[in-house]
Amino acid sequence: MSPTDGGPKPVDRLWISSMTKQAIREGFEKLRPGGQLQNLELAARSRSEADWLVGMNATRAATIRGRAWVGGVVSLGRVQTPTLAMIVKREREIQVFVPEPYRLVHATFDPRYSGMWFEGDETRIFGDLARAEQIVAKVKGKDGVVESVERKEQSERSPLLYDLTSLQRDANRRFGFSARRTLQAAQSLYEGKKAITYPRTSSRYLSGDMVAQLKPTAATLQPITEYRAAAEYVLGLDQLPLARVVNDAKVDDHHAIIPTDIDHDLDDFTPDERRVFDLIARRFLAVFHPPARYARTTVITLVEEERFRTRGKVTLEAGWRGVYGLEADAEKQSEEEETEGGEIPALQQGLTVRCADAAFEDKMTKPPPRYTEATLLSAMETAGKLIEDDELREAMKDSGLGTPATRAETIETLIRREYIERVGKDLQATPKGIQVITMLEEHKLTSPEMTGEWEHRLSEIEHGQGDRRAFMEGIAAFAKETVDRIAALDKEKLRPERAELGLCPRCGAETGEIIRENSKAYGCTSWKSREEPGCGFVVWKRVAGRTLTPEIARQLIEERRTREVLSGFRSRGGKPFRARLVLNDEDKIEFEFPVRAQTKEPATAE
Repeated sequence: MSPTDGGPKPVDRLWISSMTKQAIREGFEKLRPGGQLQNLELAARSRSEADWLVGMNATRAATIRGRAWVGGVVSLGRVQTPTLAMIVKREREIQVFVPEPYRLVHATFDPRYSGMWFEGDETRIFGDLARAEQIVAKVKGKDGVVESVERKEQSERSPLLYDLTSLQRDANRRFGFSARRTLQAAQSLYEGKKAITYPRTSSRYLSGDMVAQLKPTAATLQPITEYRAAAEYVLGLDQLPLARVVNDAKVDDHHAIIPTDIDHDLDDFTPDERRVFDLIARRFLAVFHPPARYARTTVITLVEEERFRTRGKVTLEAGWRGVYGLEADAEKQSEEEETEGGEIPALQQGLTVRCADAAFEDKMTKPPPRYTEATLLSAMETAGKLIEDDELREAMKDSGLGTPATRAETIETLIRREYIERVGKDLQATPKGIQVITMLEEHKLTSPEMTGEWEHRLSEIEHGQGDRRAFMEGIAAFAKETVDRIAALDKEKLRPERAELGLCPRCGAETGEIIRENSKAYGCTSWKSREEPGCGFVVWKRVAGRTLTPEIARQLIEERRTREVLSGFRSRGGKPFRARLVLNDEDKIEFEFPVRAQTKEPATAE
């Protein structure tokens, strides 16, 4: 067709997943017809238009209706609002949580090993706490018998290769990186250093046509000291184990993130790039190593009709964990779970043992933890469903909130809107964020499951199995229903929930006045209920860049100090720091720094 002919011109597209010269050259040699990628365009256009329609209309409606109570623009969105709803739901669970005391009973036996008391599936003693003292007195110094010894060998396969979300999760857990910081480092490694393949991917597999590149890629890591042993193992394999690595059906537009097959000059990397590259390189080498093998032993000891459980775990073969220099399991357990020790003495069923010592430990139940960026990314990937298994998580990918490339920006948007804030590694909902979700209570816009279903439909459009027109008609109807619902909200529904923290410590004993939350502080109600100015007691919500939640303010007022060292504060120079808050004799807040950092008298908070 000549340039003067009418009609559309043919379009070919360059499609590459790596910035190396070879990959670019091969891409130009295998240009793909534009029509082959039309469904991808339709899905991207539908996602963009859906975000605009829902976000623009809902934001305008909510701002007009709720500005007086929330303050300023009330920004809503198809992905950001259900993400905020998850954080607010967790914050509410924490605020209403009532700690409950319980006790654990530990025993030490001769020959030397220890065990924890249990009954059924429970190791904790609630309610009748004196029972723990009775058990200690009952078994201490008494003979017992090894009731059972169970030894099992188990294996643990290496994790799948990284996609962007799993890379961001690991970087947050290990280094405290925000999702955006990880993406920036990965993008720089891809564009500037040509050291890794395309990072904005949702796949954790490689395509079959990449098999020939795998050993050359491992060879580029061999000269680097910390990867040499693992790379040599991979290069020494006659045949690479590819069953969990290569899967064409699970590679759409981009494959998993791996190093490129060029030489890598680590001295040229920034510290952030070095850490992110290290994660990617080790994961790439680990998937070709054998499973880690363990021997797990469980011993039940019976003393005076009370049972104690002992668990031990020994690494038989480090396998893929040797790539990380780990000779033992790195599973993280909560304080309320039994920990696994190392080798247990040789014990046989029926052996008589002596309970050399026993003691109980007082504990308190803890509220659910706040989201970190790692756990929030996991929740976004599975639309709020708690899924730890890699394989099951893969099956949920098409129904998550947003895409791997947009989740980091969604989190940053919520922070910029002052709906959430970083407190150390945690993400905490602000009063403003809580009020936004309160205004939309039970509306479908706050539902992670429904938004996840939209993402699933967009994925179907991308794969040629969905109807763009039907999807957009549904989005338009939803946007209209959302606007109507917000416009009809009762003004009383928009009024913020205000916590009451008990009697005022300054004048409450005489006047009965209480401390009540308002938009900016927790203050005495005497200014409002009496003709005089009032006693003036106030605890401001924002202290050194951190929002104080009602439970922290209550602690501060009742005990004159916070129980724990708090993180999330920032100095005037913008540097983060940790400290306890203390109310001094003048009811002013001061910082009490941890001992190792204390060089001055406590500083006064402004």
